[in-house]
Amino acid sequence: MIFDGFSHQLPDIDPEETSEWLDSFHELVEIKGRSRATYLLMRLLEAAREQQVGIPATVTTPYINTIPPEQEPWFPGDEYLERRIRAYIRWNAAVMVTRANISSDGIGGHLSTYASSAALYEVGFNHFFRGSENRDVADMIYFQGHASPGIYARAFIEGRLSEEQMDGFRREVDGKGLSSYPHPRLMPEFWQFPTVSMGLGPIAAIYQAQFNRYMEHRHLKDTQGAKVWAFVGDGEFDEPETVGALSVAGREHLDNLVFVVNCNLQRLDGPVRGNGKIIQELEALFRGAGWNVIKVIWGTKWDELLMRDVDGVLLNKMNTTTDGEFQKYATESGAYIREHFFGPDPRLRKLVEHLSDEELQALPRGGHDYRKLYGAYKTAMSNSTSPTAILAKTVKGWTLGPDIEARNSTHQIKKMTKAQLLTLRDRLHLQDALDESALDEEKPPYLRLPEDSPEAEYLRTRRRVLGGDLPKRYSGKASLPMPSSEVFREFYLGSGKQAVSTTMAFAKLLRNLIKDSEFGKYVVPIVPDEARTFGLEALFREAKIYASSGQLYTPVDAGLLLSYSESQDGQILEMGITESGAAAMFMAAGTSYSTLDVPMLPVYLFYSMFGFQRTGDAFWAANDARARGFLLGATAGRTTLNGEGLQHQDGHSHILASTVPSVMAYDPAFAYEVACIVEHGILDMYGPDGGHDHVYYITSYNENYVMPPVPKDTTEATLKDQIIKGAYRFVSMSRNQDDFDPISQATPRGKRRKATILFSGSLWQAAVEAAHTLSERFNVDVTTYSVTSYKSLRQEALEVERFNRLHPAETPKSPYVTQLLTGEGPIVAVSDFMKLVPDQIARFVDRPFVSLGTDGFGRSDTRETLRRFFEIDEGHIVVSVLEQLMRMGEAKVEEVQDAIAYYKITYERNDPTVKP
Repeated sequence: MIFDGFSHQLPDIDPEETSEWLDSFHELVEIKGRSRATYLLMRLLEAAREQQVGIPATVTTPYINTIPPEQEPWFPGDEYLERRIRAYIRWNAAVMVTRANISSDGIGGHLSTYASSAALYEVGFNHFFRGSENRDVADMIYFQGHASPGIYARAFIEGRLSEEQMDGFRREVDGKGLSSYPHPRLMPEFWQFPTVSMGLGPIAAIYQAQFNRYMEHRHLKDTQGAKVWAFVGDGEFDEPETVGALSVAGREHLDNLVFVVNCNLQRLDGPVRGNGKIIQELEALFRGAGWNVIKVIWGTKWDELLMRDVDGVLLNKMNTTTDGEFQKYATESGAYIREHFFGPDPRLRKLVEHLSDEELQALPRGGHDYRKLYGAYKTAMSNSTSPTAILAKTVKGWTLGPDIEARNSTHQIKKMTKAQLLTLRDRLHLQDALDESALDEEKPPYLRLPEDSPEAEYLRTRRRVLGGDLPKRYSGKASLPMPSSEVFREFYLGSGKQAVSTTMAFAKLLRNLIKDSEFGKYVVPIVPDEARTFGLEALFREAKIYASSGQLYTPVDAGLLLSYSESQDGQILEMGITESGAAAMFMAAGTSYSTLDVPMLPVYLFYSMFGFQRTGDAFWAANDARARGFLLGATAGRTTLNGEGLQHQDGHSHILASTVPSVMAYDPAFAYEVACIVEHGILDMYGPDGGHDHVYYITSYNENYVMPPVPKDTTEATLKDQIIKGAYRFVSMSRNQDDFDPISQATPRGKRRKATILFSGSLWQAAVEAAHTLSERFNVDVTTYSVTSYKSLRQEALEVERFNRLHPAETPKSPYVTQLLTGEGPIVAVSDFMKLVPDQIARFVDRPFVSLGTDGFGRSDTRETLRRFFEIDEGHIVVSVLEQLMRMGEAKVEEVQDAIAYYKITYERNDPTVKP
């Protein structure tokens, strides 16, 4: 028996033959050395793969190109013309950033990232990136954010951008400039995907590729042939988001996905792996995750040297040289390279004795070799079993001159001197296009290709053949068929005597939406492994969970009504335990109206604590991408989710949500409020008069109570309008009656004072109880309001405030919240979120205003105990109202003291987290 090291024991059917092979191998190592043995083993492995002989996966291969010269595909382009086009683009990219920083010192921008990756992009633009003019779905390209100057420069010579726009780089307030990085929110006809927040582009690309497959399997869009290309920097792999989902792409066999990793060996401040080899590390990472890996390390001029390396000494030198040393060689002379790289071993020195120092210095890295890159891209396109990673070795700042190339400071260099620009011109062989006398250091010129030049015609022809302009974003103004009113009707009727939570109400509403005959198929439920917690298990059998391979097993609960049912055309995206992945999928589904021209409605449900806090950057990117959909922060509240403790109880997601301008944030208390918000949101995003790029964030709770019907003292239309605006006067259930009466109708006793209580979410019960107590025990008439959105109230008030400020001669307008809360007495606002949430409207109300909320860390206990601890229960609401009346001269100190004693409230508490 032999043991191959991969947990497989196989019988040795011919020991004598095995011994001969092993003896030959030992002799090879002894005579030729380990490097030669490694080389021959790798050739045998390649031959085994070609003959489809099963072998254990290898994690890394030698530090050479994956595709040998004899297997490189034929290059079909005109390399001279493409190099010439690339030179113009390189020049304009550098000049654009330089002019911007001359015009406004410190405006920023990046010269070196695109300089290192120009060939990576141009091979794609000229031969692989497909637009949508000749097909239904274009390729989707996630450009590396810092390379945006090069993408603008290409659009400029294509005639898509003007010189005025180029000079507006990073100066976009007037609407004529260009955004610093890919920002669809700011350039809605140009950029598709926001990528510059490190790590988000790669994970978004992976889930975009999976979503494309999902749409195909659900027969909603034919995405066959459309590739997702992600351009990533090697330093970006330090971000967990970059590497965290690689196994998803491998497991799902996403052969529609290509990562192009620009391995210039540098981060923003210095080497990525100065003491190691990032390309080898990434190869192991990708191979281990099930990816096809193609390394493009050395340019064509190295091929002849490697062919003459019969004893493997050059290969060994390549394998053992650290990245830090390679960066040093990139900044040094040919003589230095000869002495330090080739010099220590006479066999190496002999290999290059026919090359001059200048030729040694010019030996290129593979990421700048057009033919090598074309071969890699072509091979990636033909791979049909797995995603592909192309690891291309480049020099950061390539062609920008010795003062910039490969320097640790190169990322921070924002402009070039006249001498540096002349060096760049000469490196790009643009002397015929730009005379030195025409080079104004204060305003170096942009260069355009003459309209009738072979280069311009070649440029136009290549994009025409490939399907049109890229990048290009489509407005996606398509609407959806609206769901039937019956989907929402039951929620406006209340729950009768049945106690339910708003989370359960939403779950039922989601089921209704999915079942709607016209609308349902466009709903994309997304959940990170908590569907049962949110009451969605009924959807498992009804809508099924998406699985690209279907369900290849019999689930343990197969005999149950709510069994775990997977299907290739399943509707539910059950993401597993990954909020980052779910947020990326939300962005893919939420932008489908633009990327695939098929509007979809993603509904992402999650523990509210694990939304904006954990994946806030991804939500920000989704809103930059102009996503549409619903985010449901379920099991919300710092006291309502009573048993989960500090890391689960959310009291601040509405603060974080309020920072994203296009997020509509709501905190409903009742099922009819939930239904109203969802119905309005669908109309707002996809209705006949909608088309707004909004995301609706709705918090829901796991506390059960009887849901009241729509109040009878207002029309349904008016109520809905007020719910969406953010607040309305609430008519609550009387303590002693089964019908619904205003609290203010309580029997007066003595002098009646006035007060107002605002509530949100599950704190409505404490607010109502406090109102009854104040009326019956303390002679205070209380008006209660349900506040569904403090953010909406604040935004409208700010708009009114701005109007008044800029129209001093006109009669001042009054904000909705000011009009609604005009009255007598103090206002006390109670929330299961931080006091900052209701504080948003305090300055727009001309009455004493007190916020009660859950500042501090959460903890586990009963709801009653937690609400007493955070001082948001009935007793603290009553005391707050009386204390404010006392400050206004309408109550006695004794009344406040009486209330404090009545509710057994003490000043001391054991919570250092909320003390100064």
